[in-house]
Amino acid sequence: MNSFSESVWKLAGKIPKGKVTTYKEIAGALNSRAYRAVGQALKRNPYAPEIPCHRVVCSDGRLGGYMGRQKSGKKAELLKKEGIEIRNGKIDLKRFLHRF
Repeated sequence: MNSFSESVWKLAGKIPKGKVTTYKEIAGALNSRAYRAVGQALKRNPYAPEIPCHRVVCSDGRLGGYMGRQKSGKKAELLKKEGIEIRNGKIDLKRFLHRF
């Protein structure tokens, strides 16, 4: 895999349980604006669940996809188990956002 994907996975591995970050936050931490490339790297994450890609959400708090598909139900289930509240399909980023 390329170094960009490896860098994305490394950052995703630093998201603590009970927090989420966004595709944009990860891209910014990598000095990039390639938000979609972050999503593509996470879609191919070979280290799940050790690298918790389910903790990466859209910038507006929507869950986004999971495991390369729109499996937001499974993603929501995993996040709720970690104590993250989801209301009306969104996460309160003021409360749960992890910044790098």
